[in-house]
Amino acid sequence: MLKKQGTKKIDAVFEGGGVKGSGLIGAVALTESLGYVFENVAGTSAGAIVASLVAAGYTASEMKIILEQTDYETFKDINAVGEIPVIGPGLNLIFGKGIYEGTFFENWIRKLLADKGVRTFGDLLMEEYKDDPRYRYKLQVIASDISQGKLLVLPGDSVDYGIEPDAMDVARAIRMSMSIPYFYKPLKIVTKAKTRSYIVDGGILSNYPVWIFDDGTPNPPWPTIGYKLVDPKESRPHAIYGPITLFGALFSTMMEAHDARYIEDSNFVRTIPIQTLAVHTTDFDINLQTKEALYQSGFEGAKKFFENWDFEAYKKTYRKKESIHRTQRLWIRKP
Repeated sequence: MLKKQGTKKIDAVFEGGGVKGSGLIGAVALTESLGYVFENVAGTSAGAIVASLVAAGYTASEMKIILEQTDYETFKDINAVGEIPVIGPGLNLIFGKGIYEGTFFENWIRKLLADKGVRTFGDLLMEEYKDDPRYRYKLQVIASDISQGKLLVLPGDSVDYGIEPDAMDVARAIRMSMSIPYFYKPLKIVTKAKTRSYIVDGGILSNYPVWIFDDGTPNPPWPTIGYKLVDPKESRPHAIYGPITLFGALFSTMMEAHDARYIEDSNFVRTIPIQTLAVHTTDFDINLQTKEALYQSGFEGAKKFFENWDFEAYKKTYRKKESIHRTQRLWIRKP
């Protein structure tokens, strides 16, 4: 299904990055200031948080205030076992498969969405595109089913677990997407085949799903823009003092090193690179000044991007080649 022609519309994909989400919001603020309107949005982990708030109707200025007033340390909610000195976190990790509960975060994002009238994905249904699964919902969220070894695009893939996509809780989907392995307990869900699956952070399989809205045509009516958190080449080392910091360093390295190489190799011209100022994914103790610095970094990164962005040139150079290559692959497969 081809979308109707638009003038200032964009689809947006937000990368995951834990506490670095303020950078994404700064880039959204600059995008809004240029008059762009977000049509469909998607994201992973922190990117899913920002995407969900955009989909619900929050402006960048509203999101900035929310994050300024939020103490990320409150997201490290731990149960009674975890509070046992020295061994508590290890016991939670062994028996609960994660140190922190994630309940505080889920209730936090659920209230924010409810304040804008959003509870299920049915509240984000795009009537204009309801017959096309790529665009049926204003929001799509990436998560990882580590039991089945597959990428989940929610809410569409919720049918594999006996959940009607329209009825899926948006906050629960985001809780799945931000479940940093070892940090947060994975969400357990039963498949239609009656097997148990563990769902964790989507960043394991696709932290930057910029492909999600592509239809393969040479002349899309508006672009998909990626908002990517890029770490400096020489960031500070991960300080490791115990199991919690060890797992934080492990996860950050897994995502950050891969993504830095990806953006360097691909030279992706529809990507807004946002410098993250050596802030790591799990630096839950960052202060207000650091949040502001990340916000400004995102604003400046988007400003530089849009100064040089040329949608028509992008289509001519990249989309037409993509369409030709796709046609050739289809021709080769014909008997």
